[in-house]
Amino acid sequence: MKDFWDFSNWGFFNLIALLMFSLLVANMLKRRIKFLGESLVPTSVLGGALILIVTSAYKLITGDVLFETAFFGGKGIENLEILTYHALALGFVASTFKASKGKLSRQRTNEIFNTGVTTVATYLLQGTIGMIITIVAALFISGFFKGAGILLPFGYGQGTGQALNYGNIFETKFGFVGGSSFGLTIAALGFLSASIGGVIHLNILRKRGVVAEKKAQQAKDISLDQIQGSNEIPMQGSMDKMTVQIAIVISTYFLAYLIMFVLGTLIPKFASVIYGFNFLLGVLAATLVKQVLKWLNKRQVIHREYTNDFLMTRIGNFFYDIMVVAGVAAIRVEVLKQYWVIMLILGVVGLVITYAYNRVVAKTLFKEYQEEQFMAMYGMLTGTASTGVILLREIDSEFKTPAADNMVYQNFPAIVFGFPLMLLATLAPQRPILTTIILFAFFLVLNVILFRSKIFRRKEK
Repeated sequence: MKDFWDFSNWGFFNLIALLMFSLLVANMLKRRIKFLGESLVPTSVLGGALILIVTSAYKLITGDVLFETAFFGGKGIENLEILTYHALALGFVASTFKASKGKLSRQRTNEIFNTGVTTVATYLLQGTIGMIITIVAALFISGFFKGAGILLPFGYGQGTGQALNYGNIFETKFGFVGGSSFGLTIAALGFLSASIGGVIHLNILRKRGVVAEKKAQQAKDISLDQIQGSNEIPMQGSMDKMTVQIAIVISTYFLAYLIMFVLGTLIPKFASVIYGFNFLLGVLAATLVKQVLKWLNKRQVIHREYTNDFLMTRIGNFFYDIMVVAGVAAIRVEVLKQYWVIMLILGVVGLVITYAYNRVVAKTLFKEYQEEQFMAMYGMLTGTASTGVILLREIDSEFKTPAADNMVYQNFPAIVFGFPLMLLATLAPQRPILTTIILFAFFLVLNVILFRSKIFRRKEK
């Protein structure tokens, strides 16, 4: 019989409760403190930073790791990393279930394709520069992990979940001590870069008179149609509508796990890489389930729509917030003491090259809405898609330009072009110089594709 007073039965709940409480405190601070409110730092990042401050102080005073105490079940760090890993995929699954729009024009298709190519080209630029920095650093720091620079595009370009995935692979498979925390720290620096670069650029636009000073932000009204469509299941039937959405998301993620299990069994050498693609296989599983539901609806096997865009957005955002706050809280500062200079260099350089490259692309290829496209892409490629939306709202609160749609639809071309990068990442620890050369060569090829209209037009002239 379980003794429910025992900490072992409360450790995981205590961990979740702390994450939720930190989000509430962070949200209050952003509303009360003007500097934080204007900083554009996501609430989830601030919440994770607050936990990190508390855990660092506890370590300094007691010499123990707070999350490894009995109060958190003795394995809090491990559980935080597990939460980060799964929350990334669950957020992607929920987002995939949102309804897609109708047919796109040729120009819009071209812009979406260019956005996807820009995303991967930025990954490659970040990876190339990151590898150069860590290869050079290894010449001066004995035993430093040369392949650590490849974590820059995963931390900046893809966010906390993927930074943890590959940091963990490097730590467990290639002996990079503190690899998980290194990746998580790079991701946290990415969010700071999004905020710092975003605020600087917004101030430049305001001085130029491009963006008017914002007044007090007002909540946008939500229509009843968003919550309850005409042919959707009722909000409160035999099963609550929100429960149905969560059940679909969780069941779909279980299907993704079965796919990973089969692939991992068939190709055991690549099992760690396959499970690192949990978010990608989650999107694949969600797409399959989405098509099956559509087919069943057409065949009149089911007569109602079971998914709802508004609720799926809420679920996705919940998991993204969990992913970020858990990821930042899981950073182990003590194992990164000797690497802080390198991480700071990676962070600053990552900010500069991402800002500069996306600025050039936006001005050249998206002239009709260059500022909106730049803000969305810069925010996404230093933080997450949510960060890109936060920055975009500052200058396009009603999403009147196509920039927000570009971020959504660019995922397919980005996955197609970006998949080799994910496979290439496992080569970085073994052949760092060769990996850097391949990254740069691939970057040049993608830029020819991206600027094809400019390059070949000039040749014709």
